[in-house]
Amino acid sequence: MKHEFPITRTANPKEKPDPNTLKFGETFTDHMFIMEYTDGKGWHDGRIVPYGPLSLSPAATCLHYGQEMFEGLKAYKTKEGKIQLFRPDMNAKRTNVTNERMCIPTIDEEIYVDAIKALVNVEKDWIPDIPNTALYIRPFIIGDSPELGVKPAKHYIFGIITCPVGPYYANGLSPTKIYVEEEFVRAVMGGTGYAKIGGNYAGALKAQMKAHEKGYDQVLWLDGIERKYVEEIGTSNAFFVICDEIITAPLAGTILPGITRNSVITLLKEWGLHVSERKLSIEDVFEAGEDGTLKEVFATGTAAVISPVGELSWGDRKITVNKGEIGSISQKLYDTLYGMQTGLVEDKHNWVFDIK
Repeated sequence: MKHEFPITRTANPKEKPDPNTLKFGETFTDHMFIMEYTDGKGWHDGRIVPYGPLSLSPAATCLHYGQEMFEGLKAYKTKEGKIQLFRPDMNAKRTNVTNERMCIPTIDEEIYVDAIKALVNVEKDWIPDIPNTALYIRPFIIGDSPELGVKPAKHYIFGIITCPVGPYYANGLSPTKIYVEEEFVRAVMGGTGYAKIGGNYAGALKAQMKAHEKGYDQVLWLDGIERKYVEEIGTSNAFFVICDEIITAPLAGTILPGITRNSVITLLKEWGLHVSERKLSIEDVFEAGEDGTLKEVFATGTAAVISPVGELSWGDRKITVNKGEIGSISQKLYDTLYGMQTGLVEDKHNWVFDIK
């Protein structure tokens, strides 16, 4: 690492949880990374300190005007005991894309990655080492200037927290049931759909709750103008295998440019499969499901890696995908990506970063 940070160790280490009973995002480690930005000074004073509350003014910019962003990635432990990150440089790049959109100062990408490495190295004993577990890493930036007024903050906090996690979905790779949302929309062109910000997720909660009440795991979003074209599945990018074509929504400003999405497209093309980043109507999806040409549907994202879909519901129509079972493409993608992340599959792309 080019950058080193002072470390203040906790005086009261926590008891580590049973890795067999981990839930996603409920248990946090002993330390966190903090760095500050001040107008005229830039980013400064990066440090690792005991995990604990942040002190914010009730007038903090993030509380009133939502000037914030966040990211997510994981650290994995191999069977040899090595610690690996998967494409953290992509998280750094995406952070700065979001920062530009949210009028947050950009951050040096090498400092960003080195901060993640430094914190993970301090918390390495928290990384679980049984299958389907990892250390989840949550970088975030908030504007905390203590003044009211719709304008960019003058002071920011860049933080990183970590938590040991099990599978994002309790049933692991079991296919999920997805509800097609027609009433609410996630994003429109010119908005913040491509940025990784809390407002996108807060605005999605109503639809997600509605889906859960109807017995579904997640929402499939349609475009915000015509309510016709498929976009994302919940917090993940969506892929549809119709005949011999694998289709995913284009990066046109309304969906998140997923790092797993990018990795999946790269692998599929290397395997000689036909991948299209294009608009796909929900009508075409259901027609393919009804005539038997819809072979697989799956979602991609950091939390679940690959999440196969076994059922889609749209209005009064329902279709079962691949007999409700995981498909061969979904399984191969999961085995390859998770294998790279955990050291079981050779990384030919330099996607894996070792923690040293």
